[in-house]
Amino acid sequence: MMLFEDRVDAGRKLASRLEHLAKAKPLVLALPRGGVVVASEVARALRAPLDVIVTRKLGAPLQPEFGFGAVGPGDVRVIDRQSVRMLGLSDSDVERIATRELAELARREGVYRRGRRAPNVAGKTVILVDDGAATGVTMQAAIRSVRAGGPERLVVALPVAPPDTAETLGADADEIICLATPDQFAAVGQWYRRFDQVDDDEVIDLLRRARRPAPAAAHTR
Repeated sequence: MMLFEDRVDAGRKLASRLEHLAKAKPLVLALPRGGVVVASEVARALRAPLDVIVTRKLGAPLQPEFGFGAVGPGDVRVIDRQSVRMLGLSDSDVERIATRELAELARREGVYRRGRRAPNVAGKTVILVDDGAATGVTMQAAIRSVRAGGPERLVVALPVAPPDTAETLGADADEIICLATPDQFAAVGQWYRRFDQVDDDEVIDLLRRARRPAPAAAHTR
């Protein structure tokens, strides 16, 4: 059963569940790439600033889609030791993969921010948005990275995730909004009618549009 037409549809539906946070003047942080499309709709609806928090999944050498962990800004690392043992990875294997993904993380931050500093999250309500979560390791890395900056409140917002993942992320965040938690969960993309690849240019364009000042309200006599 499809839940969403595409990421824009998911973002609009998610935004309607986040309206109670508008008065807190939140900062919306998206996990690229797909999460930026969802988050741009959330930020627009809440009239909130939009930025990215880049995390990278640590994929198994022969099965890169299988994530045994993730890395985030500030050299944050989330490692599933049980998966590491199951895959037979050594500490040096884990370090090699983490080092490679941290380099890619830094590259993407440079591409997306174009010299701008990462936003200050201290004392703010921060909404972390992605297009969905399977294992949740990349979102866990994002949570830990943001927590280090001292936000007042940290909210995770997802269109879809399996029940156990939503429960784990909810325990790490101050609040979680997840529109659907289906039991039969194979991949995030199965819940979208269209789940096209998002490239860096689209991410950059969405971030640029989000930074444009809102048009002034018209005055009537």
